[in-house]
Amino acid sequence: MEKIYQYIKEHASEPSEALAWVERQTHIRTNHARMLSGAVQGQIMRMLVQLSGAKRILELGTFTGYSAICLASALPEDGHLDTLEINDELEDLILEGFERADLSDRINLHIGDCKDTLRRLRCEMGLEVGGHADPAMQYDLVYMDANKREYCEYYELLFDMVRPGGLILADNVLWDGKVCENPMPQDKQTLGIARFNDMVSADPRVESVILPLRDGLNLIRRKI
Repeated sequence: MEKIYQYIKEHASEPSEALAWVERQTHIRTNHARMLSGAVQGQIMRMLVQLSGAKRILELGTFTGYSAICLASALPEDGHLDTLEINDELEDLILEGFERADLSDRINLHIGDCKDTLRRLRCEMGLEVGGHADPAMQYDLVYMDANKREYCEYYELLFDMVRPGGLILADNVLWDGKVCENPMPQDKQTLGIARFNDMVSADPRVESVILPLRDGLNLIRRKI
């Protein structure tokens, strides 16, 4: 499998200089470089933005900014990305990467707990007072890559923030294959991911498919 992935990587479009810089800095300045999206998944996300015509994107879990740069670089000039990250120690690295990619004007970094930030964004859209979201403020695409234990809660909070026909991409949904084991491990991360996958597959409001890309990417489309 590793040889196949390396072959795919070698035949995908080359990452930009800014992405290469973020990847290097992630290895140098963090202990969790494995969390990086990487060139192949990054290119797929770029193409999904382009193919969907997305103009407004929401990302849960910025980490060092690699995936945010991939997503935002495919936006039109009037596009915008809101990205949420809980670790304020990464803020300087993230913002420098955005600047190197010349995308600072298209990305708004929100530091804080994802659920708290989602509730605030919902309020700004009028969703916490029994109203309906302004269609102009709804997101065309959401990328989830934050706390795996809370995927179900994120999904419930953000669902009506996404326009009908919009996409939700949920990363790490195979969780190193643990969700397929019998008996399944009972740690909170594995249980959270398994519960999320079951929730999505049973949701009549969406159509979905899990792509066996890296650690699993659940591609979810909100029905019109």
